[in-house]
Amino acid sequence: MLRPAAHPPRTPRTASFVPLIQREIERMIGTGELTGGTRINESTLALRLGISRGPVREACRALEQIGLLRSELNRGFFVREVSTKEALDLYDIRAGLFGTAGRLAAAIITMVQLRAMAELIERMDAAIEAPDIATFYTLNNEFHRQVVLASDNDKLIELYPLLEAELHLFRRRGLVLPGSMRTSNDEHKAIFEALRQSDGTGAARLLERHILAGKARFLRTLEDDSATEARPGPLDPRQSRPKDR
Repeated sequence: MLRPAAHPPRTPRTASFVPLIQREIERMIGTGELTGGTRINESTLALRLGISRGPVREACRALEQIGLLRSELNRGFFVREVSTKEALDLYDIRAGLFGTAGRLAAAIITMVQLRAMAELIERMDAAIEAPDIATFYTLNNEFHRQVVLASDNDKLIELYPLLEAELHLFRRRGLVLPGSMRTSNDEHKAIFEALRQSDGTGAARLLERHILAGKARFLRTLEDDSATEARPGPLDPRQSRPKDR
């Protein structure tokens, strides 16, 4: 008697949701829906996505491992807060990483990859006109990812997500400044042209400048915040009256 063929063990259905939930939490942090110190409401997120809490918890654990979330005993997961020094250090590392990626990519980039980048640039232009910073932010991240993938350097590609995850905690701030999205996409167009012309030196230089320009915009937001905090509020009318003599 023939025995039925053994079936390979199935991956639990809920496990397939974990990467999707992870990307959704990253998106919410990147677009400012979740800010530093905010507690992740697992029940609300699970209800919104129409799944159980198990995959949400697994996604949170994965995000904790790459430094995007932190956990507290009996309290759950919270969006991690990044110090100013950590943020500036990450920008400096990214500048070097992207310079290397651009130099490598320029020599081997394909027409398919160039077309994908060109489409992203066009979609970012549309998001600027909308204006839609959330969409621009997502497309901006994808453009950077495509540059790294085009380098075809396995170690660089492996390192990139670890750095990018932490940047979701603060990078969007710089795009809020007036004209920043337009400036950023103009820089993307110059980078694209250098890659299209196989100009490794130019692509490396433009990408490094692009990241450092983002660092400068981030610093401007810190200065603006400081100025706002230092600015005196409206006076109480009773305080502004001359005292009776």
